[in-house]
Amino acid sequence: MARGSAVAWAALGPLLWGCALGLQGGMLYPQESPSRECKKLDGLWSFRADFSDNRRRGFEEQWYRRPLWESGPTVDMPVPSSFNDISQDWRLRHFVGWVWYEREVILPERWTQDLRTRVVLRIGSAHSYAIVWVNGVDTLEHEGGYLPFEADISNLVQVGPLPSRLRITIAINNTLTPTTLPPGTIQYLTDTSKYPKGYFVQNTYFDFFNYAGLQRSVLLYTTPTTYIDDITVTTSVEQDSGLVNYQISVKGSNLFELEVRLLDAENKVVANGTGTQGQLKVPGASLWWPYLMHERPAYLYSLEIRGKGFDWPLLVKDFNLLRWLGANAFRTSHYPYAEEVLQMCDRYGIVVIDECPGVGLALPQFFNNVSLHHHMQVMEEVVRRDKNHPAVVMWSVANEPASHLESAGYYLKMVIAHTKALDPSRPVTFVSNSNYAADKGAPYVDVICLNSYYSWYHDYGHLELIQLQLATQFENWYKKYQKPIIQSEYGAETIAGFHQDPPLMFTEEYQKSLLEQYHLGLDQKRRKYVVGELIWNFADFMTEQSPTRVLGNKKGIFTRQRQPKSAAFLLRERYWKIANETRYPHSVAKSQCLENSPFT
Repeated sequence: MARGSAVAWAALGPLLWGCALGLQGGMLYPQESPSRECKKLDGLWSFRADFSDNRRRGFEEQWYRRPLWESGPTVDMPVPSSFNDISQDWRLRHFVGWVWYEREVILPERWTQDLRTRVVLRIGSAHSYAIVWVNGVDTLEHEGGYLPFEADISNLVQVGPLPSRLRITIAINNTLTPTTLPPGTIQYLTDTSKYPKGYFVQNTYFDFFNYAGLQRSVLLYTTPTTYIDDITVTTSVEQDSGLVNYQISVKGSNLFELEVRLLDAENKVVANGTGTQGQLKVPGASLWWPYLMHERPAYLYSLEIRGKGFDWPLLVKDFNLLRWLGANAFRTSHYPYAEEVLQMCDRYGIVVIDECPGVGLALPQFFNNVSLHHHMQVMEEVVRRDKNHPAVVMWSVANEPASHLESAGYYLKMVIAHTKALDPSRPVTFVSNSNYAADKGAPYVDVICLNSYYSWYHDYGHLELIQLQLATQFENWYKKYQKPIIQSEYGAETIAGFHQDPPLMFTEEYQKSLLEQYHLGLDQKRRKYVVGELIWNFADFMTEQSPTRVLGNKKGIFTRQRQPKSAAFLLRERYWKIANETRYPHSVAKSQCLENSPFT
């Protein structure tokens, strides 16, 4: 054995996708092993918002140089969470600017004394711009929420006699500008008869609340000084055998031995390899039903869910509801979800359209070169993080951009081409609500994703028009582009407990009737070129306050408390019917045989 050694571990959930050969550097999910330890820093952190007029007092007074409480009053803030919903201080609900988090940590002695150990600080998500100090030393900066970032802090903790106490300070700015993703604008209201001096508002161009803070876990983990930095997996099928191709990046030394073991769900070794690249063969591989991509096309049917933060009880509840419905897919609308969400999708067989935070690209000034560079960087981070998840079958680079603009056409072309270069194995899309004849980005995607709300945002109340308008939509798009189509959003706002017959808008009966009309139209095309249907939305969610929203968006099939509306039972019947047709195309009679399957 040479001076360094490493072992690569991979779990065999029948891998169908995964390639990102254009990436440099890894973002592996931290897991404990014989050579790695993890220390989660979830729990209560000290917190204060900078309410000064310019939001810069924390930097002017250098709050990071000493314990945060010495700078002024602090409050307890749970991590992970969004600070907007925690306090009774109304100023925090819509706060825009810098907020400060701090946590003191005691490290195990072996972490600080063993120079063969690397200590890494990892932040799961900080929305939207973050600066990190360790013991007052500027350590790490990151632009963009929803994705993890990390730094090797070994040189800060392995100095002097027993520096076991660590003070971590994180400043986060949630301001959205024309070059952030998602973008936004700051508007100063200067009429002093109506607004105090310096008064401003954050304008957003998306339909969800701009929650912010440390919304996912923060942790410390260790590796040996010679360590595996990245693993890239690509897979294929050869007759009844599964082929797993791997590339492994090892850092810290050129002298090492590498053993690769492929494990199944029961942690049994099913294949072995050596070296930094190779191919593992798994005879008699069992493919990942219901997505037997190599045997016949799959049809995606589900609801759009939301997942900005991370909470295990809520996550498990949502997956139990997805299984109850018989759903098989969702889009991460409109930003990357927590890594644990994708792990659950791998585990339970849920297909994912993985979307970046490219939402709200509504104004011409948002399609600038600075934004384009940042957007491409974000796609690199998304692909680097999620490339090995078998659940991820498609990348989405944007939701409802102003894709009729010439500048948007070039912008989307470049982002899509960049994403394809990062991962040639998966299709790339964006979600459009533009006119089919005017859309400048559609020529570059592999799959057309369409959002439309017939009989809701226009011709409202006229359910009899849905089938005609939906058929016209599909025929126009397919005739022009000759590409598969996914109905990526449709639905109606519904307040639980509101009833009316005949159906009226906002009642449970109207939502159910609208979905029924859409389904009749979808069934005419889904055996042709329509390959998926995703309802907006899985559950009610919070938005900015407006006269058109009653405590948030109520298009959910479930309430925000996860209780079903009437339409949930309609969908359950439809989804189980499609599931059985998908697996047993010649025997639809097996109508309920899959209901208790562990793979549904």
